[in-house]
Amino acid sequence: MAATLEDRLTELETRMAFVDDGVTSLGETVALHDRYLHELRTAMERLRHELTALRGELAHDAHDPHDEPPPPHY
Repeated sequence: MAATLEDRLTELETRMAFVDDGVTSLGETVALHDRYLHELRTAMERLRHELTALRGELAHDAHDPHDEPPPPHY
C-alpha cells in the first residue's frame, strides 16, 4: 500500500507541475493580450481624435450655396 501511496503522490506532483506550467503560460498570454488591447485602445483613441478634427474641418469648409455668386448666365 505504501508503494501505491507513493505512486499517487508522484502522479499528483506531476499533474501539479503541468498545472503550474499551464497557469504560467496563461499568465503570459493574458499579459500579451493586455498589451495588444492597450495598443488597440490607443489607436482607436487616435482615430477618434482624427475623425473629430476632420469633421470639424469639413464643417468649417462647408458653405451655404446661397452665399455663392450666381452663374455667369444669369
